[in-house]
Amino acid sequence: MSEAVHRTGPSRAAPRAAAADVLITACGLEVALADGTVLLPPTSVRVHAGQVTALTGSSGSGKTTLLRALVGHLPPGATVTAGTLDVLGHHPPTLAPDRLRQLRRSRVAYVGQDPGSALNPRMTIRRLVAETARDRSDATVLGLLRECRLPVDDGLPDRRPTAVSGGQQRRVALARALARTPEVLLLDEPTAGLDPALRDEIAELLRDLAAGRGLAIVMATHDPELVGACADHTVRLTASRPSAAVPAPRTPAPAPSGRSGDTAGPAGPAAPAAVRVTAGQGLTARAVGVAFGRLGGRRQVLDAVDFTASPGSATGIVGPSGSGKTTLLRVLAGLHPAGTGSLHLDGRPLPSLARKRTREDQRRIQLVPQNPLAALNPTRTVGAALARPLRLHAGLSRAAVPGRVAGLLHQVDLPAEFADRYPAELSGGQRQRVSIARALAVGPDILLCDEITSALDPDTATAVMELLARLRAEHGMGIALVSHELHLVSAYTDTVHVLEAGRLVRHGPTSAVLAPA
Repeated sequence: MSEAVHRTGPSRAAPRAAAADVLITACGLEVALADGTVLLPPTSVRVHAGQVTALTGSSGSGKTTLLRALVGHLPPGATVTAGTLDVLGHHPPTLAPDRLRQLRRSRVAYVGQDPGSALNPRMTIRRLVAETARDRSDATVLGLLRECRLPVDDGLPDRRPTAVSGGQQRRVALARALARTPEVLLLDEPTAGLDPALRDEIAELLRDLAAGRGLAIVMATHDPELVGACADHTVRLTASRPSAAVPAPRTPAPAPSGRSGDTAGPAGPAAPAAVRVTAGQGLTARAVGVAFGRLGGRRQVLDAVDFTASPGSATGIVGPSGSGKTTLLRVLAGLHPAGTGSLHLDGRPLPSLARKRTREDQRRIQLVPQNPLAALNPTRTVGAALARPLRLHAGLSRAAVPGRVAGLLHQVDLPAEFADRYPAELSGGQRQRVSIARALAVGPDILLCDEITSALDPDTATAVMELLARLRAEHGMGIALVSHELHLVSAYTDTVHVLEAGRLVRHGPTSAVLAPA
């Protein structure tokens, strides 16, 4: 059963106790799949106008499922199996389609964990916000962008979503939600992948929205700083069954100085796909430049950036939101062309685009994106998603694939039966772990990780970093880690690159670059 905690602070508006202010009531609400798998254990919560309610708990405890129940969008095959739910006088999971559309259009707004996937890449930000606004005037649209802490004088309103950072995409999605003038705002991990300064701005924004607009805000989050800064109430959700054991933190084992040709993987079901070990210089980028936009409105996202991911190394990439970190990873992965500069793998030229690289080079460099939905086909099961790279790159027989899939899931702390689930039936943190398993399936030499722990609870984040540290030590896998979680960068990387406004401003040993001032 969930545990509800009432929290207030001197800087917050006094809680409203009037019954008329209660907009959402859930009592013993339980959600499960047809096979009996519980996605949300019995949970009770009351949500008031003008207040912020935080949903916390480990990955897979049901936070996202609760938000989806509130907006009437449960995963396929999931139903409410116990308890009661009232949202503004309605029971969304059983509401008629036309009435549900009206509820979402005008009274309840939802911003998911992967907001970028909901933004039409062909539309400008100005049009995206106007599309959902009751008042579509330019003044209103720009006012919403300003309210969400977005700049409006640097050309951002006329850019497309792919030309802004992940943090900016989140705030664009928030502006679209606010444009509906809702009474209830539902947010899934609103600060995932954001730097601390921007997280604090978002916390202040949520307080202002609750107080100024009288909004009832419900947010699922793993961020204790965000909870402490803006939540009036906290509901802690507990998984319906214990998860697999999470290893205790430790100092990562030092990486080997080179690769040995016959290194064997660990025994048992957790063994990774066979790793083809090769000596080499690793992946390097020299003077890489990337610009978005057309002539007259071009914005330099990366400006003459150098980068190296050596065999067996772990390199952190840090910097404020919008500094070009994700763009750098996409260039290294061959998903975005570099306008200037060059890429090399083991000293030989590497084509800028992945489709022009050999299959072996594609295998050797794998990306785990910040948005796990970008790597997972919603129409294919988890097992099918993991089986495809195993057949393409590892050459496994059809009979051998299920066992390897189970081993990959075990590696990332997921039960083998998750192979039969679809991405929509998983929590955001579970989808992220499946995305990591998919990248590991082919035994990459270089693993590019974009905010892979931002949607995970601290214990699971540590377990994932421990896994990568082990693979790095055993197989000499190089890791490039983009993260705003500086404690993880400090603990699990050897060197770090600091980006600001698309420029490499500092790089060197992690202990020196990230040393306290």
